[in-house]
Amino acid sequence: MLLSGSGGDGVSAKMSTAAVPELKQISRVEAMRLGPGWSHSCHAMLYAANPGQLFGRIPMRFSVLMQMRFDGLLGFPGGFVDRRFWSLEDGLNRVLGLGLGCLRLTEADYLSSHLTEGPHRVVAHLYARQLTLEQLHAVEISAVHSRDHGLEVLGLVRVPLYTQKDRVGGFPNFLSNAFVSTAKCQLLFALKVLNMMPEEKLAEALAAATEKQKKALEKLLPASS
Repeated sequence: MLLSGSGGDGVSAKMSTAAVPELKQISRVEAMRLGPGWSHSCHAMLYAANPGQLFGRIPMRFSVLMQMRFDGLLGFPGGFVDRRFWSLEDGLNRVLGLGLGCLRLTEADYLSSHLTEGPHRVVAHLYARQLTLEQLHAVEISAVHSRDHGLEVLGLVRVPLYTQKDRVGGFPNFLSNAFVSTAKCQLLFALKVLNMMPEEKLAEALAAATEKQKKALEKLLPASS
């Protein structure tokens, strides 16, 4: 299952073999009712329709921004919000100002909340805003001059939302990278619910990425006697 409670039973079943961590989706209202034992993380997915073609023949479809973090993991711009002092949006915008430098999101951009599994009780909120390609590029330029660039944020990257003829190049290869916490699940969830990629293509990319990682691991392990 990709995301329990997401209403996406079809894609969840197809992705069950791709080892995507299960997350429980809750409403914003439910998230706000959680007690002080829960931490809140807020992240933003910025994207734009992209009419371009790679090599003049592979449709780009959309450009989605993620970032390389200080720990070598991929994630969305954002971070933890201290609910004692900030609303979700104010806290998110404060963090975005440090990493991007030129953007403010509102409650209208809210997309989802998911509970994470593990020793730390965290509810992960995701916001999404569609920009024009020109606006997206302006964000990329601004990010280079932000306070956290080269420190906590090592650079923005665009997610390749296409698969090349070898069935690995592009999105499957991207999914083979290491992601922080819920970022990979949030990416897949957003691409599905925002109708940015057909669910069968998501499943195919996940399967290809999983197979690639499996083969890479087998090469590292010594041959059995």
